[in-house]
Amino acid sequence: MSQNSPSVRRINGAKFRIGVVAARFNEALVDGMLAHLTAGLKVAGVKGSNIELLRVPGSHEVPWAVGQLIASRRFDCTVALGVLIGGDTNHHEMVGQSVSHALQRVALDTGIPVINGVIVADNLKQAEVRCLGTINRGDEFARAVLEMAELKISLKGKA
Repeated sequence: MSQNSPSVRRINGAKFRIGVVAARFNEALVDGMLAHLTAGLKVAGVKGSNIELLRVPGSHEVPWAVGQLIASRRFDCTVALGVLIGGDTNHHEMVGQSVSHALQRVALDTGIPVINGVIVADNLKQAEVRCLGTINRGDEFARAVLEMAELKISLKGKA
């Protein structure tokens, strides 16, 4: 992911309903992103009561839970949060690719935007910088949620 995020747009999120699924694996890092995400949504006017959070064991379980939230037909956009950190094997890369493909499939199959906020890092330091440090991915995901929810609503009935 580039460090050059899109320009900031002012979007009134007061009418948006947002579903969030967050993994508990690497919980402190995911919680950091979640705090930045929810803060960004609330600054844009999204009511706390319009943000629903589901927690799942790990990133591999996130796509299924996102699909269940979407099936409820209550959300304008969803966001998936997780952190995968490299170890002695490339398991984190395999899970990251699987999750990414599954989230994209859910979005395309349902017509509800899914923001992929699953961080795949080679080491703990990279993950900390993206979740708790200078690269604020949680806020970037909040801005993506707002833009996609706005786009989804604007296109409703035009297809």
